[in-house]
Amino acid sequence: MRIFLDANILFSAAKTDGAVRRLLGLLRAAGHQCWADGYVLEEARRNLHAQAPDGLRALEAIVAEIRVAEAHPADAGREFSAKLPEKDRPVLAAAVRLGCEALVTGDRSHFGALYGKTVAGVAIHSPRSLAEALL
Repeated sequence: MRIFLDANILFSAAKTDGAVRRLLGLLRAAGHQCWADGYVLEEARRNLHAQAPDGLRALEAIVAEIRVAEAHPADAGREFSAKLPEKDRPVLAAAVRLGCEALVTGDRSHFGALYGKTVAGVAIHSPRSLAEALL
């Protein structure tokens, strides 16, 4: 399965060697493809630089083990993501554009209402619900 990783997942996996980093390892070990794009990667880098600069090295190690696509400017305006704040629309749009079957995000305030739902072919998951569904 192709799984798109939101910036907060990348941030959490890089910041500490905890549950989210283990989840990514288990997903890859089970044969799932983890994807990100330049948009979420830049947000993760920016937040790590500001809040946990020691995690930048871990982020680069994670990036070396996943697939990263270029950000696409048209992703910001996709209509199916109109329920999301403008800054989150490119995340869902990239998951759709890249043919991902799932999007994993810890952003409950913006994506929480979509947890457990499928939008344009992409199932929206929290880290826990993704682990329960796939592992």
